[in-house]
Amino acid sequence: MSTSEQHASPPRLALPELLTGVGLLACAGAVAWQTLAIPVSPLYSKVGPTVFPYITMAGMIVLSLLLVLAALRGGWQPQEEKETPTDWKAMGLVAAGLVANLALIQPLGFTAASVIMFVLVCFGFGSRHPLRDAMLGLVLALAAYFGFAKALGVNIGAGLIENQLNALIGAVLGRG
Repeated sequence: MSTSEQHASPPRLALPELLTGVGLLACAGAVAWQTLAIPVSPLYSKVGPTVFPYITMAGMIVLSLLLVLAALRGGWQPQEEKETPTDWKAMGLVAAGLVANLALIQPLGFTAASVIMFVLVCFGFGSRHPLRDAMLGLVLALAAYFGFAKALGVNIGAGLIENQLNALIGAVLGRG
C-alpha cells in the first residue's frame, strides 16, 4: 500500500447532495401518497390508473437512494463545480417560472401558463431570444396538452387557447 493510500482521508459527507437525495425521496413519498388517493375501479384489470405513478415512484426511490449513497461517499460534484458560486438570478428566474405556472394554470390554462414558464426558464438558462422560446414553448405545450386531452382523455387545464383550438378543430372536422 502506498503512503498516499495510507493517509487518504475518508470521503466526507456532501450535505447539499445528501439533501438533494433526501428531497427526491420525500417527493417519491408524495407521489405514493397521491397515488393512493386515486380511485381505482374494479373494472380495471392489471393496468389501471395507478400503474405509471407507482413505476415513477419506484424509479424516484431508486434514484434518491443512489444519490444519498453518492453523497455519503463524498458527493458527485467535481471540486471545480463545488467552488463555482450559485447564480441566484438564474435560480430565481427558474423558480419564478415554476411559481408562475402554478399561479397561472387555473386562470389562463395549461398552454399559456406553460409558455410563460418555458420563457422564464430559458431566460434563466441564458437564452436572450424570448420570441423563439415562446414559439418553441407553445409547440411543446400544445403537444403535451393534446397528448393528454385527446390521446389519454385527461383534462390538464383547458384555457382560452385550448378552447379556441378545440372549437377550430371541431369546425374543420364538421363537429361543431
